[in-house]
Amino acid sequence: MSAPSSPNASPPVSHGLNLAQQEAVNYMHGPCLVLAGAGSGKTRVITHKIGRLIQAGLAPQKIAAITFTNKAAAEMRERAKGLIGKAAKDVVVCTFHALGVRMLRQDGAVLGLKPQFSILDSDDVTSILKDAGGSTDAATARQWQWTISGWKSAGLNAEQALAQAADDNERITAIVMARYEERLTAYQSVDFDDLISLPLKLLRDHESVRQKWQGMMGHVLVDEYQDTNATQYEVLKLLVGGNPADGARFTAVGDDDQSIYGWRGATLDNLKKLPVDFPALKVIKLEQNYRSTSAILRAANNVIGPNPKLFPKNLWSDLGEGEPVRVVDADNEEHEAERAVARIQSLRAEGALLQEGKQYKEFRDFAVLYRANHQAKPFEKALRKAGIPYKVSGGQSFFDRAEIRDLCAWFRLWANNDDDPAFLRAVTTPKRGIGHQTLGTLGVFASQYKLSLFESLFSNSLGSVLAAKAVGSLHEFGRYVNDLEYRARHTEGAEAAKIFMMDWLKDIGYEKHLLDGEDSDKVAAAKWSNVLEFCDWMALRCGGQLDDVAGITEREVKSLLEVAQTIALLSTISEREKDQDVVTLSTLHASKGLEWPHVLLVGVTEGMLPFKLNDGADSLGGSEKAHESANEDLAQRLQEERRLMYVGITRAQRSLAVSWTRRRKKGREMVAALPSRFIAEMGLDKATVREDPREKLKALRAEFAQKALSSAAAAAQIR
Repeated sequence: MSAPSSPNASPPVSHGLNLAQQEAVNYMHGPCLVLAGAGSGKTRVITHKIGRLIQAGLAPQKIAAITFTNKAAAEMRERAKGLIGKAAKDVVVCTFHALGVRMLRQDGAVLGLKPQFSILDSDDVTSILKDAGGSTDAATARQWQWTISGWKSAGLNAEQALAQAADDNERITAIVMARYEERLTAYQSVDFDDLISLPLKLLRDHESVRQKWQGMMGHVLVDEYQDTNATQYEVLKLLVGGNPADGARFTAVGDDDQSIYGWRGATLDNLKKLPVDFPALKVIKLEQNYRSTSAILRAANNVIGPNPKLFPKNLWSDLGEGEPVRVVDADNEEHEAERAVARIQSLRAEGALLQEGKQYKEFRDFAVLYRANHQAKPFEKALRKAGIPYKVSGGQSFFDRAEIRDLCAWFRLWANNDDDPAFLRAVTTPKRGIGHQTLGTLGVFASQYKLSLFESLFSNSLGSVLAAKAVGSLHEFGRYVNDLEYRARHTEGAEAAKIFMMDWLKDIGYEKHLLDGEDSDKVAAAKWSNVLEFCDWMALRCGGQLDDVAGITEREVKSLLEVAQTIALLSTISEREKDQDVVTLSTLHASKGLEWPHVLLVGVTEGMLPFKLNDGADSLGGSEKAHESANEDLAQRLQEERRLMYVGITRAQRSLAVSWTRRRKKGREMVAALPSRFIAEMGLDKATVREDPREKLKALRAEFAQKALSSAAAAAQIR
């Protein structure tokens, strides 16, 4: 496609965009920050800009669009395909972590990583940390994991963390981190934080690698930019060229008012740094909201108002005033859940929010949002009692199920024989007569000779520490894994992959293993059903019928071994989530990026939203400096909680109800509660803020009963 004659000419791909969106799409000559308010069409801008870049002559494979979730990447890929056509398949659309995997598979050798390295999941990390720290306590290991993850997100290694450790706990954690890093190197494995920190090391310390990747990146688009951490920002800077004078080619799209991931390393400093590091930065604000009514947006703007602004903006909508935002009070959580159900029933009964020919009365049109997972329980009970179907969003990941983790361990071992955690799971699942004593001796032997467990199987010296029968069993397992690896490498396409996996599962007796391990045949059958679904999904990926998570599009058909290497990147099988007609229950964090016609924002009390702000500076003794630091931390936490409330409000399209309870559970006790300060900050019209949905529903039922009586009387007269 040839470039347009004038750089300012409005290309076909920008039709249907408002002026601010068009400006963002057409600006291609340097760094650009698009401040996209909630519901302002940011994904539309990104996909149209991809089309505009291709139209201007940039090769699709030189465009990278980086998102934060696999689901967002899949949606963007789909929308780009719809807008641009076939060229979209060559655009790199993936998460930051998937891009990191690509870089490390291609160039990790300079860091001592072989291309088939393993990606450890959270449970593997906890297990290795327990070993590294000499602890059997999972809670302690998880605390280490949390701290180490924070250090890695900030770009620190074990040595740097030890140098700046503030107390004995941090010093111990830094020592554990050093041992943990040694083990990862030995296992040829990385954790999720390494998928960002190691690519940074690649780009920063190896000029030839940096030049290669900068040459491959003609334009980088970053979605949800406000959620980036310090390491991700450094990776971005090096990818697009650190010198601001060269007109670094990137578009960052984000919203400082929706930054709600500070607890996992996201920092608004990255927004502050952009205009400093890139003085030529073009800032474009998207303030027209296409999602919510004016009443909802006014409440959102009022709530976020007290927060300090990096780039002030004010959302507006031309969807009309709409229903007033309601505030519902309740005696306790059970009462609150009953009122929520009554509201759902009354809105479905009256269909009063008719717009654009739609009634918004289906169950899928409703969402109940809350601050923490434990708040879902009373709402689940009330919905079940009323016979209303629902789903709990952000529940157990498909990949967290034991049966799926079992299969993934086998796949990881095929791809990387040095992956000791995968070896231990595969060799014992299903059991094959290799006991814990044998494995313990093998582990000591492997450590002594600095070998992986798999390498140790074939050592000539192994017979000196293990009986011939045990060595024979280990040899048999090793040969079997090598055979599976060879076959998986040469098994391509969906049909061949499905046959291979079913034969393998039959060979190891996995269905029988599930039946033997469960008291209930029904539970075992459900687990086997999950296994079959997983195999179908793997086969479709081998056949190129589903997008690859790492955005790899060079080959339509892939080998089973290639697909196995990307498994650890997936937190959920998004293809499984069909659009069911059910009410959604979700945490506020999990709701980000989603929207519903009717939203019920529940549990909006002090202590829940905002969450536990009173355990900060008040409880501190110590110096004035310590108090200042605590107060500053408190202020930042309050600002993030306010942004969380803002995210909740802006999920609503047509109606919003905010509820709070006079008493709430705290542990086993019931304590008095107050409405959240955020309810007052919404600045609602006092005449419209109180509602009892049960009374409304009662009135509607009476009205329907009266109509039915009238109809019956009229029919009797006709007869």
